[in-house]
Amino acid sequence: MKFGIDTKLFKKIDWGLVFIIIVLCTWGVIMVASATRDLDSARYVKTQISSVVVGIVAVFIILSFDYKLFEKIYIHIYVISNVLLIIVLLFGQGKEQWGADRWIRIGGFGFQPSDFVKIAMIICLAKVVDDHKKYIDYIPTLGKILAFIGFPMLLILIQPDLGTTLAFGVFTFGILFIAGLKYKYILNSIMIGIFSLPFLWMGLKDYQKSRIMVFLNPEEDPTGSGYHILQSKIAIGSGEFWGSGIFKGIQHIHGFLPEKHTDFIFSMLTEELGFLGSGILILLYLFLIYRCINIARNARDDFGKYLVMGITFMISFHIIANIAMTMGLMPITGKPLPFMSYGGTFMLSNMIAVGIVLNVNMRRDKINF
Repeated sequence: MKFGIDTKLFKKIDWGLVFIIIVLCTWGVIMVASATRDLDSARYVKTQISSVVVGIVAVFIILSFDYKLFEKIYIHIYVISNVLLIIVLLFGQGKEQWGADRWIRIGGFGFQPSDFVKIAMIICLAKVVDDHKKYIDYIPTLGKILAFIGFPMLLILIQPDLGTTLAFGVFTFGILFIAGLKYKYILNSIMIGIFSLPFLWMGLKDYQKSRIMVFLNPEEDPTGSGYHILQSKIAIGSGEFWGSGIFKGIQHIHGFLPEKHTDFIFSMLTEELGFLGSGILILLYLFLIYRCINIARNARDDFGKYLVMGITFMISFHIIANIAMTMGLMPITGKPLPFMSYGGTFMLSNMIAVGIVLNVNMRRDKINF
């Protein structure tokens, strides 16, 4: 396996996708600066810029080798990912601050393994589905695939991290759908999901049940559980068409809007830039998704196609879940907004995902003998 970016391959980089990512990351840094005006803004901005720079380095590293390498080491990736998740269950931290032990801390450095495990499992699932695509509709084959992805999903659900578990379900469905899974299995899965809702409800933690009840009626507890979503709606509505202006948001500067630089950065952005600014952001996301789908369509093999589509479904889920959450259209899942929200681990994992997509695109016509 050769490392290093061939000049001919470099010319095949999807510069349209690169441009979109640069715009989103730059915009995200500006929004983080605005959202943290009442905090230590310089520290947050410095960390966000550092995360973007590290992400860019990670992209170049990924582009230096053929993505087919992932096929050869997918078992190692799978084992390491599950070991990390088990370590989180045994030694994870963060319950006091975020309500669940999802972080591993080594000295002064901390990271959330599930963000990277999502990418790792997309790689592993793409390989397994590619190996079994001719028999994808056979019950034993489908059961094997679901068991393969179900184990790390269970480990994440136990943390508990319902948002990431849902992301797993979305990209698993996406890859199987692209691989040609028959509609009857999809419909049966939906029916099973509906009938299992009562049992899922009984298995939820109290705070998860609270999030769902608040989603259904936030006015029931406007100063408690419903506070987040109500303030988010106020911020979005106050932006109207033009917004109050960059660095001039009232709702978040006075501390009314919680988690304004992470989960609710879309609310803060809409307050300051209005419907126009949020509309442009959504258009950028749509262009990003379109570019990814186009790359998957032109991939040189099915493994590459499944890889890119799995990432596309994952990123799409994060975008939709975050925006819908801030508008009260979905329960609060704690999922940040890709390339915009503050967070080193989340930014790096998204940049790695983009690096893999660009890698597949660069080598769409290259055949190794």
